[in-house]
Amino acid sequence: MENRFTYEDYENTAEWLLTHTKHRPHVAVICGSGLGGLTDRLTEAQIFDYSEIPNFSQSTVPGHAGQLVFGVLNGVTCVMMKGRFHMYEGYPLWKVTFPVRVFRLLGVDTLVVTNAAGGLNPKFEVGDIMLIRDHINFPGFCGQNPLQGPNDERFGVRFPAMSDAYDRNMRQKAFSAWKQMGEQRELQEGTYVMLAGPSFETIAECRLLQRLGADAVGMSTVPEVIVARHCGLRVFGFSLITNKVILDYENMGKANHEEVLEAGKQAAQKLEQFVSILIASIPFPDKTS
Repeated sequence: MENRFTYEDYENTAEWLLTHTKHRPHVAVICGSGLGGLTDRLTEAQIFDYSEIPNFSQSTVPGHAGQLVFGVLNGVTCVMMKGRFHMYEGYPLWKVTFPVRVFRLLGVDTLVVTNAAGGLNPKFEVGDIMLIRDHINFPGFCGQNPLQGPNDERFGVRFPAMSDAYDRNMRQKAFSAWKQMGEQRELQEGTYVMLAGPSFETIAECRLLQRLGADAVGMSTVPEVIVARHCGLRVFGFSLITNKVILDYENMGKANHEEVLEAGKQAAQKLEQFVSILIASIPFPDKTS
């Protein structure tokens, strides 16, 4: 039987962090491939390598630094994961999602997820930002769900709803914030589909995913969102469209990770500015506005 984390393991990690930082974050942000630059916008930043945090896994992917950064962004105290964990690195989903429950125990009430994704929707261009409206949990179809196994009621109910996974109020705010920024391209919105990776999709797979109603495809995000909703966090997220998937057998192009990181670099500042504006507009019970 696999050795899952106990409630005490989550508590121990949260307590270790709370004794090592003065920050008490309201918002957690998971930075996707090449999007770790958001952490540079934090003031009063305090950085922990994953290797020094009890029970944390290591990030092994280029473009994922493997650091947890606390600090203040636009007046809001945040904790940011500069690099996440993935199924394709060989981690079981209970390890991939471990930080989310730790954030809950730190007092976080909103999780922002970002990722680099391939554009399935023909209207999308490289560099577009897609607000995630919904997701398709492909590994879940195959029995891979981070909530599998015994349920701990201290985190959430056995059968959590996912029909409202991505906060509607924050999605509306996102469109207003985008208008403020005056970007030429419109803010896209759509459904993110997660595949396990690490191989990119075949042409037949991309065509299938399009028919299923997916607008962007990636290898992350969904497990963290499921666990965040299970433990009552508000969630919203974005995909940065870093490549257009190949749908035509005559096309000789190939997806590659370097291209993803390069496109991420080009558009990352726009996404970072956007997330900064949005974080300031999150409604907190104790926030006077």
